[in-house]
Amino acid sequence: MYKFIKEVILNEVKSEADKDRLTQLQLRYAKGDLDPVISEDTINYHYGKLYKTYVDRYNKGEGDPDFNEAGAFLHRIYFEQFQLPVTSNDPNGLAETLVLKHYADFDELKSEFEKAAMAIQGSGWVYLARNGQIKTIKNHQIRSDIVLLIDWWEHSWALDYQADKAKYLKNIWRIIDWNVINNRLSVSNT
Repeated sequence: MYKFIKEVILNEVKSEADKDRLTQLQLRYAKGDLDPVISEDTINYHYGKLYKTYVDRYNKGEGDPDFNEAGAFLHRIYFEQFQLPVTSNDPNGLAETLVLKHYADFDELKSEFEKAAMAIQGSGWVYLARNGQIKTIKNHQIRSDIVLLIDWWEHSWALDYQADKAKYLKNIWRIIDWNVINNRLSVSNT
């Protein structure tokens, strides 16, 4: 299943020589483009250091390979789904259909996301699954049902939001690229 995720959902087809190596996603935006939602300093630290370290440690065989692989996997999904900030950014297409099938509206989805995220003690991840459920991940784990993923580890929000995690979550909706989410849903529905 993970091979399918890497090759189809993440478009990560590799040569035989590179099959056991991870690669870091190349950003589709400049490191400062997500500001004021996510600052360039946070991108430099989060993407440039932490995410890169998961990839590098996995490729060097350092530390727990499952932890490093899952960390790289989750960060790839997380950074891939962003676009430049917009004021109003409601889901469309398949994402809108999924939201409206399971929630009264986008505001209810955001409210339920906040409840799930704020219930996490410490660090983790919160995500929208293909079946419309909001789920959480403790630590790092590879999951095959992620369509939209929010990093809830302190490094994703602390530089920009201090202790105001709710503001981070409220603002992150401004940079979600619904085309990416729709593509994930399209792949998962075939």
